[in-house]
Amino acid sequence: MRKATRAASRTSTGCAAVVRCAIYTRKSSEEGLEQDFNSLDAQREACEAYVASQKAEGWIALPRMYDDGGFSGGTMERPALHQLLTDIGAGSIDTVVVYKVDRLTRSLSDFARIVDVFDGAGVSFVSVTQSFNTTTSMGRLTLNMLLSFAQFEREVTGERIRDKIAASRARGMWMGGRPPLGYEVRDRKLEIVEEEATTVRHIFGRYAETGSVLELRAELASAGITAKRHVSATGNVTGGGSLGRGALYRLLQSRLYRGEVSHKGAVYPGQHEAIVDEPLWDRVQAVLAGNRVERAVHADAAVPSLLAGLVQDGDGIALTPTHANKNGRRYRYYVSRDLIAGRKSVGDPSGHRRSAARRIPARDLEGIVETRIMALLEDAPAVDAIIAPRARDVEERRRLVAQAGDIARHWPTLSPAEKITNLRQLVQVITVTPDAVRITIHAGAIPALASGQARPEDDDGEILTLQVAATLKRVGMEMRHLVHAPDGPHNRKPDRSLLRLLARAQRFRDLVLKGDGASLTALAEASGVTGSYFSRVVRLGFLAPDITAAILDGRQPVELTAKRLSLTAELPNDWPGQRRDLGFR
Repeated sequence: MRKATRAASRTSTGCAAVVRCAIYTRKSSEEGLEQDFNSLDAQREACEAYVASQKAEGWIALPRMYDDGGFSGGTMERPALHQLLTDIGAGSIDTVVVYKVDRLTRSLSDFARIVDVFDGAGVSFVSVTQSFNTTTSMGRLTLNMLLSFAQFEREVTGERIRDKIAASRARGMWMGGRPPLGYEVRDRKLEIVEEEATTVRHIFGRYAETGSVLELRAELASAGITAKRHVSATGNVTGGGSLGRGALYRLLQSRLYRGEVSHKGAVYPGQHEAIVDEPLWDRVQAVLAGNRVERAVHADAAVPSLLAGLVQDGDGIALTPTHANKNGRRYRYYVSRDLIAGRKSVGDPSGHRRSAARRIPARDLEGIVETRIMALLEDAPAVDAIIAPRARDVEERRRLVAQAGDIARHWPTLSPAEKITNLRQLVQVITVTPDAVRITIHAGAIPALASGQARPEDDDGEILTLQVAATLKRVGMEMRHLVHAPDGPHNRKPDRSLLRLLARAQRFRDLVLKGDGASLTALAEASGVTGSYFSRVVRLGFLAPDITAAILDGRQPVELTAKRLSLTAELPNDWPGQRRDLGFR
């Protein structure tokens, strides 16, 4: 119904004031819109008849058509609705007329927004089949109740559709959409198009041979092989272009070509025939999996991350490889994924990060893992205990134990790619805690590795846990470093910043010992530094010889940085005191 204020208004001559009525129509799907008289026409005809019945009240239907064909009522993104709201804002509409309230919207929150726009412009809202007046509280209550049921109906309909799709997928049915290359839809089923199927088999075969999507894409382009061309019922043509990298990856992983359908991670037998046989499919999936591993670990990089995909922290959060560049030098780390993503502790009202989130230098962690695995492979009694129940005879036991020892002795000379292959075969997971590194090994992989074979698929699942005592210490304000276990081997490179600091300390020391009667202030000025900096650094020229040797070899405590050493003003003169204060034991 129209607004009471407008309905009561009359001109000075006693005639009703003109009420400009905009008719809005909507249909969710495009089905049937091509007909001469469709659902939108029927809605508009009913609304025009209602407006004509109110002619005595001055109602007139505006000629402009606000029709949204093929748009859902659950969204505000509709062109005709946008135009309607724009015209309301311009003051060219007095009343909006719809066939049913759910034609305007099926969302209660959207309805509230639309009514706010109507109220702000003094516009009434009328439903032809449901008599409402939005200017009264009762009218608003009734409309809100109706919209609640409309929204409920939309959500229930969506659930029914999703359940139907899931059930149909489980029965292997094709649920519509554009058929992939190699198939056509006939009688609502996928049927093989043999010419296209030959192309699909060629794509799978060439990828299995080349192992490169980029090379495959170039071959297909030069051969003029393109994507499937689709023509819609209305004559629109899509597809037919070159097969891009993403399209090829999707094609090579589509289980439709194995005669199967997938839905939310589950795979079901399809009602259509397969194009690709199982051996070719398995070969292609193995190549894809191998390429994914290679990309993940960057085995061809100058300094690859050996443990990528194998490391987690004590809370089970994966540690992923990353690096930072500073002064032309690359620093590699394994970092908790939630630290990278910026996630915070679950349920922590203070908003602090999870305490287990950490950044661990890759060289330290890789050194600990490699050293412990080499020690295991060299431990003949331990390896023999693992191999004994898996060997055919005593002679094979001895041979495999000896070969495991050979792998350990030659491990340092292996290429990064060979190390990565061995580690991924041996290691199930590496768990880093604040006081230890736990390496979980597939026991059955040790005899397989010793014999140069892959770990058997029917492995008995026995695991072996190796634990190395190691401590995490904070350096600076940001990162935590993994420190070798006590008595662990040395594998760190000397710290360049510390080496430069010691070299400067020796130069300052030589200036002082040379004498010439110059004061420390004068020597500092001549060296281009402040007096306080000169006096702090020159003391480092008198460090204990074993401390200097440890720094030159990279054996200093990990928390001993150049910054800390250069700021140490009260460094003891006696060597035992220096060892104590600088963390040497």
